Amino acid sequence: MAIVGGGPAGSFFAYFLLGLADTMGLELEVDIFEPRHFTHSGPAGCNHCGGIVSESLVQLLATEGIELPPTVVQWGIDSYVLHSDVGTVRIDTPLREKRIAAVFRGNGPRDAPLTDQESFDRFLLDLAVERGARVVPKLVNGIEWEGGYPHLQHPDGTAERYELAAIGVGINSNLLSVLESSDIGYHRPKTTMTYICEFLLDRETIEKYLGTSMHVFLLDMPRIKFAALIPKGEVVTMCMLGDEIDLELVESFLNSPEVRQCFPPGDLPAQACNCSPLINIGSTAQPFADRLVFLGDSGVTRLYKDGIGAAYRTAKAAATTVVFEGISAEDFRKRFWKVSRSISFDNALGKLVFAVNDILKKRRFSRRAIFRMTALEQQSTTAPRHMSGVLWDLFTGSAPYREVLANTLHPGFIAHISWNLVVSLFSGAGRRPGKSAIDEGRGTNGRSTED
Repeated sequence: MAIVGGGPAGSFFAYFLLGLADTMGLELEVDIFEPRHFTHSGPAGCNHCGGIVSESLVQLLATEGIELPPTVVQWGIDSYVLHSDVGTVRIDTPLREKRIAAVFRGNGPRDAPLTDQESFDRFLLDLAVERGARVVPKLVNGIEWEGGYPHLQHPDGTAERYELAAIGVGINSNLLSVLESSDIGYHRPKTTMTYICEFLLDRETIEKYLGTSMHVFLLDMPRIKFAALIPKGEVVTMCMLGDEIDLELVESFLNSPEVRQCFPPGDLPAQACNCSPLINIGSTAQPFADRLVFLGDSGVTRLYKDGIGAAYRTAKAAATTVVFEGISAEDFRKRFWKVSRSISFDNALGKLVFAVNDILKKRRFSRRAIFRMTALEQQSTTAPRHMSGVLWDLFTGSAPYREVLANTLHPGFIAHISWNLVVSLFSGAGRRPGKSAIDEGRGTNGRSTED
């Protein structure tokens, strides 16, 4: 069996497939085609991702016996700091644990200092190899069908026949364009733009200005759906998701006061690396065919967040299908399709959640209401954390969007946000809630705009 792509989707598929096959007494040969070297810094090892492993996925991996080593986890995230023109507030993880992992998908940006860090993708690929997978460092640039079997084609003109082809490449892969033009009926998912860059700073500076928090920005800037700064040892990764992101928008964002307060005074450090990959915001109509299955980004993934988690879910579902059902289109429809449809349906609810978020962030009084409600919850030890919980799940991607939406429909949430909207509408700028609710830890957890 062949897996095209050695990222999380491909590695997870090989890991679960070989593990289940061993349990059932089946002997399988699995080849993973991956031409990149995840041990290289810069573009040669990069997988174009912000590099956040959600707390829910960290827990799921632990149940699978997969513990992320310290060399892979560049920074343990224990909180989110939300920045806006109306204030800055820190949202702690409900259990106050560092359960979110900031990782490098490759081996870090160009010119990064040499350390003992390890690529997350390399770590997963090694797990698959330990279970018996073979890594083939060759590019696959096409698939031809002969006698009902997929034949993987390579740039040197050679081709190899396999029983099954699992496609685990990213949405930016040229292979998807080739498959889209073939007669298998594949259509790549809808995409949107991102901008990802990395700044080199010393660890002491990052601890002082960003601490152990991921910094998220709720700004009234057109075309930005989500923007964040992620600390990773001696690197800060910036991620922007949105529509038609260009350099002018990037500069406007970086020069906003809310972003500048997260860096030392003076000029921003130079960008060590930057890229503008597309991300999947939809799903393909049918991510499988006879002897063919699409995993992760090439099929369906979570909207905006937790793409690695979606790779885990689709890969495990596909592996379970192959071992317990078979490799025909009908077999994939029985098991694998249910997981893919569940993610697609949840994404539809996610679009509704983000549409409401877009409306709220356009009005200063509604942004003020969100901050007021969150700050009051954070300073209380007994009050229900309605807004804090919704924002935490929305930022981390740890909970399905259906849960996020359900929590916003809770009577307590509706009552509290309605009251805060009224107060914020009639109180004007006013003074924000007590400083104990606004982040006071300038040295370790972000900076308050009240200072």
